[in-house]
Amino acid sequence: MSDRELDRQLVERAQRGDKHAFELLVSKYQRKLSRLLSRFIRDAAEVEDVAQEAFVKAYRALPSFRGDSAFYTWLYRIGINTAKNYLVAMGRRAPTVTEFNSEEAEGFQDNEQLRDINTPENILMSKQIANAVNEALEQLPEELRTAIQLREIEGLGYEEIAAAMNCPIGTVRSRIFRAREAIAEKLQPLLDTQGGKRW
Repeated sequence: MSDRELDRQLVERAQRGDKHAFELLVSKYQRKLSRLLSRFIRDAAEVEDVAQEAFVKAYRALPSFRGDSAFYTWLYRIGINTAKNYLVAMGRRAPTVTEFNSEEAEGFQDNEQLRDINTPENILMSKQIANAVNEALEQLPEELRTAIQLREIEGLGYEEIAAAMNCPIGTVRSRIFRAREAIAEKLQPLLDTQGGKRW
C-alpha cells in the first residue's frame, strides 16, 4: 500500500470520528512539519506551539478535506499559513534559510566545494555560498521563493508544489527555473561557474 493510500485511509477513519487515526497522522508528520516550520520560526518552543496549532486547525478542517491533494500537501499549506499568521501577530516576517546541512549541500552541482567542511577555506566558502543564496532568496518575489524552497529544501515534487501553491504545474516549473536563474547569477562570482552551469 502506498504512503498516500495509507494516509487516505487514516484520514477517512479520522473523518468518521476515529481520534486514534488522526493521532497516527500527527505522529507520522510531526517532525516533518516542525522541520518545515523551523525554516520560518527560529525558537524551538514557538515551533512546537505553531505545529500544534496547525494540527488543531487541520483536525477542525478535516471534514472539508476531499483528498484532491496528498494529506501532507494539505497539512503543509495549513502549517505555512499558521506560521505566517503567527509571525504577523508577533510583528515579524519569515526569515530565509541561514545555513545548509550536508544533505542540502548535495543539491549543488558544485558540491565539491561544500563537501569537506574541515578546512577553513571550505568553511568560509560554504558560509559565503549560504549568504549569497540567502541574499538571492530574500530578493526573490514570494511566489518564486516559495516554489524554490518547496523544491530544493522540502524536496516536494512538481505536482505537490502545484497543489500546495494552487497553480498549474507549468507555472511551478517556470517559477523554479526563474528562481534558479536568479540564485545562480548570485553564486556565479563565488563559484566561478561557466555560463550554463546551474545548481
